[in-house]
Amino acid sequence: MLSMRSALLLLFLALPKCLAVSEDVLEQYLTQRREIIDEESSDLFGADIILDSEEQAANAVLMKLKLREIGTPANSRNFLPSKQFSSVSKAISNSPLFKVIRLMPKGGVLHVHLSAVSSRNFILNNITDRENLYVCRDPLEGAPRLRFFRKGAAVAASRVDPSCQWRLLAEVREKDRSIDEEIDQALTMYASGERLGRIRNSNDAWRKFLNLFDFVKSLFSFKPVYEDYLYHVLEEMYKDNVQFVELRTALQPLYDLDGQQYQDLQVLEIFKKVVDRFMDDHADFVAVKIIYSPHRNIPRSTLDEYIGKFRLFQETYPELVVGFDLVGQEDRGRPLLDFVDELLEFGRDTRFYFHAGETNWNGHEVDENLIDAVLLNAKRIGHGFALIKHPKLMEIVKEKKIVVEVSPISNQVLKLVGDLRNHPAAHFFATNLPVVISNDDPGFWGATGLSHDYYEAFVGIMSRKTDLRSLKRLALNSIEHSSLSDKERALAEEAWTRRWKTFVRQIMMDNDDRETYSSSYYRYEI
Repeated sequence: MLSMRSALLLLFLALPKCLAVSEDVLEQYLTQRREIIDEESSDLFGADIILDSEEQAANAVLMKLKLREIGTPANSRNFLPSKQFSSVSKAISNSPLFKVIRLMPKGGVLHVHLSAVSSRNFILNNITDRENLYVCRDPLEGAPRLRFFRKGAAVAASRVDPSCQWRLLAEVREKDRSIDEEIDQALTMYASGERLGRIRNSNDAWRKFLNLFDFVKSLFSFKPVYEDYLYHVLEEMYKDNVQFVELRTALQPLYDLDGQQYQDLQVLEIFKKVVDRFMDDHADFVAVKIIYSPHRNIPRSTLDEYIGKFRLFQETYPELVVGFDLVGQEDRGRPLLDFVDELLEFGRDTRFYFHAGETNWNGHEVDENLIDAVLLNAKRIGHGFALIKHPKLMEIVKEKKIVVEVSPISNQVLKLVGDLRNHPAAHFFATNLPVVISNDDPGFWGATGLSHDYYEAFVGIMSRKTDLRSLKRLALNSIEHSSLSDKERALAEEAWTRRWKTFVRQIMMDNDDRETYSSSYYRYEI
């Protein structure tokens, strides 16, 4: 096969003399072109990593799958990252490349919200099948409401609010199976068969998104469910080859059937007991951390209350509660600048991991949250979608090694970007900005663990040329820029390195079976 240079030279020789430039001029042009490509390639995310011989062999297999997945610019109709995730999630999950990514040891998940992690199946087939779960269908609110009661308490609650008549879910199911469809729709951003056009913009998306949190709140606030749900969340991460996780949560109050309320330290103690049990059952899981994350749309007096709670939590369990964030829709929430006095003082002895720049706006106080996050010495920035509009800030972020937590599917679902080829993280990867990939709220759109977001980033956002080195860099970044203690980080690095070597060998061992499957998968249009 002719090289590009040889082909162009042959073309030059075939041209009429009146149209052709000299051979020296063409050679100089091609040299300059190659130099630009080489320089850009040396700046790509992961380009600093040197692969050993086994990794190079595995990389050849990986890139064959990736290039086949991407296809050509002329045939982009089936390019999965260009489409809404809910419409292609099954196709992604069935792809040979995704199956490789799923096997990959990913280090840690650094940005994920506890209330929105678990798969819908666990909620539908486990939690909603439990005793003492009641349902109220409020025609004004649309979605049903679920809560655990003793029978007498449910009757009393119905008397207090006659518009909401609580009935035992098991009995409702016997007479009306449509209730399961209503619950399913209340658990996902895009229910089965729902027209994608109904959510037209970011505000529409956020409105539905917040409704999902409201729906699950009373379910997950029930102490027995909270305990089982947290354990299941960690198990789903573990099965996706994640070695540690930093969960964002506000540690909401819990309740039980006896009417007892559990708050603050009591909730934290319950959380820790579940984590300890999980760690005992999974000896190779490295750690679970909490980034305390109350809502940003609050008065300053409430922030003082949150700061007080955080200090209490961290004094009691310093190895568990590691940092602070403010969450919620930035476009409609209060900017960090409103709280700068309190945060400057608070930040003297606190690690910040702020959501910032999760917006399409430019030059507003919303995207300028990024400036405050950097000046307040945030260790990492959640989303950073608008960072590309602040070139000076990008320089500072790179210089100070402030990691950007990129969540591709979340940004698409919440209507910041449609085709993931247009995601601003493409520039982050092209210039080797410090980046980790996170999953944000995967349970609300049917993603599993971290693998779907890794796939979307690797295939849809990064350059076609990025390879195994970029995946390796993502995992290493998650360990290096985590909140792990030095001892935990050393354990994580050791465990990850051991798993990585196994993963590399697995890519090559499974290649023959994968080739057989691939020929079938790529035969059909998606």
